[in-house]
Amino acid sequence: MSTPATTDTATEQEKLRSRMPNPLPFVPEMTGVAEGLHKVLKNGSIPQVTIHLLQLRAGQILGSTYFTIRETRNLRQAGESEERITAVATWRDATSFTEPERVALELVEAVLTPNPSGERVPDELYARASEHYDDKALWTLIMAIAHIGFFTPAALIAKPIPGMPPGQNYSH
Repeated sequence: MSTPATTDTATEQEKLRSRMPNPLPFVPEMTGVAEGLHKVLKNGSIPQVTIHLLQLRAGQILGSTYFTIRETRNLRQAGESEERITAVATWRDATSFTEPERVALELVEAVLTPNPSGERVPDELYARASEHYDDKALWTLIMAIAHIGFFTPAALIAKPIPGMPPGQNYSH
């Protein structure tokens, strides 16, 4: 038997609509770019959990409910603890992240956060990243951030439905 809260949540989820329809009928060329980015992210040079952590942090910085819900789900499916998932927002103070994960989180913050007093990714941050990641892994990290950058306008303007699988996350 459903509780009122469950029923209310289900009803609210059913009411969610995207602002725009699925983009693929209008710009099918987008599929090739997205597939290429996804292939890079799965090249094995970086743990998938690290990619999901940095993409969750990106979603938080961008204020994207879609990205935040998607990456939280991905991390849960990967077996990550609620403690680590929740701590992404305050990763600098959390003790549950490895040094390579911390560098990845710092990189995504540096790229997505304006720095009025200097360059976003200083040499010191790059040097620390290159201590933990070889060239292929660094390029994979860059593409993980680019993946978010590629989909940011769609997430913020078209507003796909949070929690829905790709292809089913736009209203008809």
